[in-house]
Amino acid sequence: MGLLKTAAKVAVASSVHGRVQRRQQRRWAAADQAAAVPAGQPSDPAAHPPAPIAPPPSTDQLLAQLKTFGELRDTGVLTDYEFEIQKVRLLAGAGG
Repeated sequence: MGLLKTAAKVAVASSVHGRVQRRQQRRWAAADQAAAVPAGQPSDPAAHPPAPIAPPPSTDQLLAQLKTFGELRDTGVLTDYEFEIQKVRLLAGAGG
């Protein structure tokens, strides 16, 4: 008889635990969704289509920008480190 009482208690505890867990997950999901949508904004994703992706710059544009960065480095406006950073950003954007 003691084994049946223990099994019944375990079943009830498991059921309660499951309900609490599902309720918490629903609350967390609602909080995440509310945080993702700024106040005053519609929650419909179709209302705000994604911005179009700009085409990558041409080779001539890349070379002109690299030349400009090189001139800025040579005149002392940019350090070698800053020049390298700008060069990496420029080339990484071109590979897009």
